[in-house]
Amino acid sequence: MGLPLEDLRESGLLHIEQLDAAEMSPGEFAQRVRTTIDQTQAKTIVIDSLNGYQAAMPEENSLILHIHELIQYLNRQGANTFLTVAQHGLVGDMKAPVDVSYLADTVILLRYFEALGKVRRAVSIIKKRTGRHEETIREFRITERGVSLGDPLLEFQGILRGVPTFVGTEQPLLSKPSTGDGHS
Repeated sequence: MGLPLEDLRESGLLHIEQLDAAEMSPGEFAQRVRTTIDQTQAKTIVIDSLNGYQAAMPEENSLILHIHELIQYLNRQGANTFLTVAQHGLVGDMKAPVDVSYLADTVILLRYFEALGKVRRAVSIIKKRTGRHEETIREFRITERGVSLGDPLLEFQGILRGVPTFVGTEQPLLSKPSTGDGHS
């Protein structure tokens, strides 16, 4: 995406840590996050993904309690927290292994869909706790220049199910890679 991650890491502005959920209990993971926050005073935390956390803790109710406690702690520290959850199923009905959406202020759904013989990506805002939010579904593309968003996919139905039906007259999809100006 064109981000200088190695430079940020070397300068100490970015901390990346890969953990194996099979080697650490959820409690140990939460404590490690707390310790890192206390030491670095980080204000943005990304946990990718909750699926590994869940694999280490098969009891969903316990997982939600651990996540809730960790999010509350991070919130008290003034940190913005981003959690990812991979859903089961690429096309058709998708199911999240654990639903923590009620804990989130904002929920963004990234979805694959097929159209015109290509696998494409769509983004939509499912929940935003405060203020107005974007209600449309847009195609997006990730390139070495970053993320480009297309116009709202107003002429499709069923994108969130992964099996869209084209009901319009014009082609509203991104047709070629971004030129770098944020538009296609």
